[in-house]
Amino acid sequence: MSDAVDAAIPARMRDIMVVGGGCYGTFYATQLAKAKARDKARFRTVVIVDRDPHCRAHVELPEAADRAFVTSEWDQFFDRYLFEARPTAAVDAPDYIVPSPHMSHLMFEWLVRRARSRFPGRAVDVVPVPDSLGTPYDRTAADHTRYVSFADWICPTHCIEPAVCPAIAAPRSWEMSDAVTTLADRVRARGASLAGPALFVCRHHVYGVGTFAVDAVLEGERIVAAAAEGPETVDVLVGTVSACHGALNVLRIGPQPRG
Repeated sequence: MSDAVDAAIPARMRDIMVVGGGCYGTFYATQLAKAKARDKARFRTVVIVDRDPHCRAHVELPEAADRAFVTSEWDQFFDRYLFEARPTAAVDAPDYIVPSPHMSHLMFEWLVRRARSRFPGRAVDVVPVPDSLGTPYDRTAADHTRYVSFADWICPTHCIEPAVCPAIAAPRSWEMSDAVTTLADRVRARGASLAGPALFVCRHHVYGVGTFAVDAVLEGERIVAAAAEGPETVDVLVGTVSACHGALNVLRIGPQPRG
């Protein structure tokens, strides 16, 4: 989340989806309201999504004309919302998603569900991420999600990942999206078939709030669909990343059935 918006220019958004109404979601919604009140951000609605109708944000935040609450599981919400979402070119300003720092890899999970819907006759699986990024932290979960980080220290809460890392008081010389792209290029150079990466890059947007654009999610679906146009098996590298951290997966779409 390293690319802050110029403080002299209000951040222009349409709708902002905040994932979760707990302590993080409450903080992000509060910061967005402050940014708007001080003309550092302009938006239509902040939508807070949580399955608990009595979540902290719903209890603590006052009613506001530009704030809405949706009681829903995250997967169900994004299945509805992203199916109807339109790219920025079709609306007056971009929509954004504010992820929780500890949420699951929601956008990848959405891509998996979309692929199974789009290609009902083909096997859709999640397979291990090949090769290594060489980051200090690199762990693979049981579901094959690869969690990577350039930090081998405890990062400050709500860090905006500035050019000078506050944890080590030295210039930040790394960029996770570049590392993931290099990984994909290296795998392809060895002759393997790997499309992507489709990256959802979370950046500091305004007042300590990190976002990634809904456009990036729709582009990720386009990358998957384009890669699977042929009849053969295809792997697509997908990542949700910030400047320092990332969650990576490989989506495998099997061959088209004969006949």
